[in-house]
This record gives sequence, C-alpha cells and structure tokens, in this order.
Amino acid sequence: MKLAIYGKYFKDDRFQEIQAFFDFLEQRKGKTFSIYRKFYEDCIRKGLNLKSNQVTFSTHEDLCAFDPDVIISIGGDGTILHALELILHKEIPVIGINTGRLGFLAGVAAEDAIQMLQDLEKGHYYLDSRTVLQLESDRNMFGGVNYALNDFVIHKKDTSSMMTIHTFINGEFLNSYWSDGLIISSPTGSTGYNLSCGGPILYPASASFVITPIAPHNLNVRPMIISDQNVISFEIEGRSTSFLATLDSRSESIDTKVQLAIRKADFAFKLLRLNGENYLSTLREKLMWGFDNRNFKH
Repeated sequence: MKLAIYGKYFKDDRFQEIQAFFDFLEQRKGKTFSIYRKFYEDCIRKGLNLKSNQVTFSTHEDLCAFDPDVIISIGGDGTILHALELILHKEIPVIGINTGRLGFLAGVAAEDAIQMLQDLEKGHYYLDSRTVLQLESDRNMFGGVNYALNDFVIHKKDTSSMMTIHTFINGEFLNSYWSDGLIISSPTGSTGYNLSCGGPILYPASASFVITPIAPHNLNVRPMIISDQNVISFEIEGRSTSFLATLDSRSESIDTKVQLAIRKADFAFKLLRLNGENYLSTLREKLMWGFDNRNFKH
C-alpha cells in the first residue's frame, strides 16, 4: 500500500508521536510513502529524524504521479479541507490523524496512529463518500480550484451595514436575504459555520444542501434544506462595493457585478474510516450530547 502523508505543521508536544509514526513507516519493508514537501521541511526544522532523500510531493500533479492508495492527513479537520485542493477529482481516500481540536473528520487520535497503520494494512476500514461543492463564476476565482468540502459563504467585508443577497434555485427566485451573509453548506459542513449560525445538522448521506443566513434582519427567515441536485445562484447588493466569498478556509474579494452559482461537483471526497468508527457516536462525543451518563444505554 502506497501512502502519501499530508500536513501543514505540528505542535511541539506531538513530537514523540509523530516521530514514532514515521519510524514505523520506515520499517514497512518494500512499502513506499511520500510526504507533502512543506510538511517535510517543517518536520526537519523541528528536528524529526527523516531521510534526506525522502520522496515528496508539492502539487496535484506530483500527487497523481506518485499515485498513492491512501492519503494520511496529520492535523485537524482544517488540514483535511486543505487536502481537497491537492486531490481534486482523483478521489484518493483520506484518513486523518487528529492533532487538532474538534476532529469531526480527523478521527484517529495521535497516540493511535501506529495502530491505524496496522489496521490499514489488514484492510480493516471502509469508505465514507462526502459531497463536494463546486463554485461557478464568470471570473477566475480561487486559482481555478473552485471546490469546497464544508461550505461556500458570501459575507460582508468592511462595513457594519447589512447586505442583500438575492438567491435563486435553478433560476427561480427564492428570497432576498437581508443579513451579514449567507452560507451554503454540504452535509459535512453542517457541523461547522452552519451550526454556529443556527443551521441544522445534516446526516452525511442526506444528499442535501442547507442555505443558512448569517444574522438575518427578518427574524422569520430560517435555514432551508434542498436537494443537492439543484443549482443555487446569487445577486448581491449593498452599500459597500466589496464583499467576501469563501470556499472552506479560502477567501476572495468580490463586488456586486460578479456572477456566482453553487452546484454539486461531479466527484466525491472519500474519507477512509476504521472499522468501529461511527458518525453518530462522533457527533455525540464532539458536541457533548448526553454528557450525563444516564442518557446512554449500557
């Protein structure tokens, strides 16, 4: 099994665990792995013992040339979101070692990383397919990497004034949102910004988008769930001439003349889950549902 290791950086208190992980990888006779170049350089700076001739990758093309079976993401959920920019349509399965905080997507604890590698070798895993959002625009935005796993957001930028976002579904007018912005979330992103703004949690396989206004002026405006077979488009008005459009953690300035639409991408993001992992148990744990043990059946 060929492995690609992706990360951005790691905290010093994870040094021993990360070193043990790479030591174990080196012991896999006849097995190759490649490390994301910037992460490799950060590991070297922090004193990790890695080979000087280590195979690395930096771009989508490099990753495709190496052709890994699995990508192991080291970090938090944000690191997995960034991995999409390298994977794109290739649908290479990703599993996350969580060295961050919440960890909805990065489900493997850092101290369990070696056990995770052993489970991968034994085939003790399953694939969890996640919807990807695709932005369409009359401008070249986000360097052409116009995809998101969590959400697309239109947001006011440099004024306290509200903005008006005229929203259409398949060209048919839905509503004019007077608000600080608007979130279009996938099921994966429903536990992120969408949830913070009062939107519902969507089950990963629900094949839906949720449209959630940010601080709407009209109190009777509520989030709306629609099928992900629809195309959602927007027209923007406001006192300001500059606004923000974001795909996951990436953002660009836009004006009222830009044309924007969101649809479901024609490829999916493949999360690799170990046997025993369960979305509902993760949800209960991360959101601290039923923290009173009397709410659980033993």
